[in-house]
Amino acid sequence: MPAMKKNAECIGIAQVFNQLVSDIGSPVDFELPDSLNKWNSTSYTKIRRNVYLTKKVKRRLEDDGIFCSCCSSAESSGVCGKDCLCGMLMSSCSSGCKCGISCLNKPFHQRPVKKIKTVQTEKCGMGVVAEEDINQGEFVIEYVGEVIDDKTCEERLWKMKHRGETNFYLCEINRDMVIDATYKGNKSRYINHSCCPNTEMQKWMIDGETRIAIFATRDIKKGEHLTYDYKSRLSLWCCRLPAEAGGETK
Repeated sequence: MPAMKKNAECIGIAQVFNQLVSDIGSPVDFELPDSLNKWNSTSYTKIRRNVYLTKKVKRRLEDDGIFCSCCSSAESSGVCGKDCLCGMLMSSCSSGCKCGISCLNKPFHQRPVKKIKTVQTEKCGMGVVAEEDINQGEFVIEYVGEVIDDKTCEERLWKMKHRGETNFYLCEINRDMVIDATYKGNKSRYINHSCCPNTEMQKWMIDGETRIAIFATRDIKKGEHLTYDYKSRLSLWCCRLPAEAGGETK
């Protein structure tokens, strides 16, 4: 019965969000009026890591049983490449692995955030542009915000609805756990939607904590807009100054 209740709560959040955006339309079936393009988005506080407003649940590494058998050698400058078991399962290597300090499978620790900037687009509100070339598969930025439960998420959605706010930045990472970047976040909250995106969101397990990273799905040139698919496999409920029809951000 408790599991059924949790599933019902998750479905409820999705239904609430769908009801709130039903009058706005999908991210790819209309262009924004000039008045909205000139409208300033919700102000937010910049943060580097998630801020937990709900109980922080960290899984023990021994419970996952995910350990790699990669070993360093004198000939190699690093270990844990594409064949690393942890990497294939989107889990950062831990102290239980044998790879040592030369491990390359630590995307949130050893890979700096790419140089990106926010810009005002012609038809899509705010957007994000690469300030350097980004190679396919590279870590771009972590999606961060306030981590809240489903009950708080629903309460916030209705309050924003009553205030007339139309910008939501929500990403479900686990059951009864949602990242809300509406009031606290980073530049990732401004990445626009595209049906042909150049980045994707990935859910990783880092030292027992679930975190969301954005990786490049193809080579991205300096000056190119960053996009991802809001309807990807992660439950991303993002209603904000969407991209124009066709999915390409101008």
